[in-house]
Amino acid sequence: MTLSDHDYRTLAEFRYALRRFLSLSETAARSAGLTPRQHQALLAIKGADGAAPIGLGDLAERLALHHNSMVELADRLADSGLVSRIPDSTDRRRVRLALTPAGEEKLAALSAIHLEELRRMRPVLQRLIDRLT
Repeated sequence: MTLSDHDYRTLAEFRYALRRFLSLSETAARSAGLTPRQHQALLAIKGADGAAPIGLGDLAERLALHHNSMVELADRLADSGLVSRIPDSTDRRRVRLALTPAGEEKLAALSAIHLEELRRMRPVLQRLIDRLT
């Protein structure tokens, strides 16, 4: 595949837009007293598909973490009162995580900031995506 200067400019601008969004996200998380990874975990827990709370293994996959790192992150979130651990009903060795009311509140405040930024960025992102066609 041969890439044009236009392709490189589009990729560079898209990467820049993503980096700006991630920078805002990291700053917002820290301002809320969370690490960016803790914020990502809360969002993944809340956004998990399925009727049952998300398991540690699935959450580790969503965050691209090794299981032992996920356990440490879950410990910190539970110790700070943002998540609760729920034993799996079919396998007692497994643990599932759910947001506590405090976790829900913190995530809602952060998510509002993120959605507003995405709405603000929408024209730029749409323009970049349109340039791919």
